[in-house]
Amino acid sequence: MQPSNAFAWTRQELTVDGVALDVATAHRGGTRAPILFLHGFGSTKEDYTDIALRPAFDGHPVVAYDAPGCGDSVCGDLTALSIPFLVDTALAVLDRLGIERFHLVGHSMGGLTALMLASRHPGRVLSFVDIEGNVAPEDCFLSRQIVSHPAADDKAFLDGFIERNRRSPAHAAPLFASSLPHKVRAGAVRGIFESMVELSDHADLMATFLGLPFPRMFMYGDQNASLSYLPRLDAAGVELAEIPQCGHFPMYSNPPAMWARVAEFQGKVPDPWW
Repeated sequence: MQPSNAFAWTRQELTVDGVALDVATAHRGGTRAPILFLHGFGSTKEDYTDIALRPAFDGHPVVAYDAPGCGDSVCGDLTALSIPFLVDTALAVLDRLGIERFHLVGHSMGGLTALMLASRHPGRVLSFVDIEGNVAPEDCFLSRQIVSHPAADDKAFLDGFIERNRRSPAHAAPLFASSLPHKVRAGAVRGIFESMVELSDHADLMATFLGLPFPRMFMYGDQNASLSYLPRLDAAGVELAEIPQCGHFPMYSNPPAMWARVAEFQGKVPDPWW
């Protein structure tokens, strides 16, 4: 017998910016405010499906999906991928599922996608948990490798990226590396990484993040507590969530602490009058 908060696993056939997509989606219904999860590069919707086992989130509709070029989603043109394209994809998924207002949670690439989505439609977002999403140039420690480690072709770059992460001393980096061949298409990497670097270097993401008009949390692993901008976020009223025994991937290294902080934060935001 399935629990009442179980996910429906479906596919959404969409056309985004002229590109045909078949988006693998996990979603469930509920009577409270919906939560949209946007995963990071090399991750998938399954990073967040344990929410069904967390009673603090009972009653909340939840949407998670594999970004184009990742997981089980199919993209008709991998060369079209960029952060703006991923924002358009998120909006298309929300519209297909009939979701107008929502809590937003994004990790890394998904955090940057979420930031750009929130800046475009601030009236639709109830709260934003940014899990080490890009807000400054220093956040491109993974994506900037597209510049610092050039390769002959997409596969060669991805192979090298995997090997560098496998040897990294960061929490969960080898685990992340081991799954990359199964979770991301090599042709998806360049457009996403180049877009992340361009936005981080030139779009003043910090000003965008600090200017958002709803509650914001910035979550980071204690291994990354040296991020230079954390005092600025704190001074601006952004709630900081340092996750112990963790690096860039709290959903792998310390999920109980991650879920507890997300639940506490979102629990302070009243459900809207529909």
